[in-house]
Amino acid sequence: MTASVALNFEVLAENKSHDNLRLRLGSYRHTCDSFYLDVDDTTTASSDLRGNLARLLEQWRNQVDGLWGAGGTAYLPYEFSDECTGWLRVSSADGRNAAVQAGWSPVNGWSFAPSDYLATAPEITDFEPEANAQIECALDDLSQCIARNAETFTASRQ
Repeated sequence: MTASVALNFEVLAENKSHDNLRLRLGSYRHTCDSFYLDVDDTTTASSDLRGNLARLLEQWRNQVDGLWGAGGTAYLPYEFSDECTGWLRVSSADGRNAAVQAGWSPVNGWSFAPSDYLATAPEITDFEPEANAQIECALDDLSQCIARNAETFTASRQ
């Protein structure tokens, strides 16, 4: 049986690109902008916000799944701002369980494409954790939670 993981990304408003997304991680809440998701025009981007969120979460899941067995650390972006970015740091010492911590990096949100952030994630060496913004969970449960969250964006597009 899969345990519930307190992680969710949601759209608050469809027709604007500022303060229109919310990340929930345990009791931590952060209102985000979709601007850089909206203007992502790379070949890996979708034509709409929900498609771009689904793509972002697909990348999150691939990174989390890559921690299975060997462990390690993955950085998953959730906030793209002009002068900084918000990231979830997923750390696993044993390749089965993880600590998920929200925080910030001064990497500019405009300096990489949300639909293809994997080259930028390893460059996050200056992560500053957000207070009271951490959960612990099994990697399998986290992966399944991310997949369910992504499905909410793809299902609503049909």
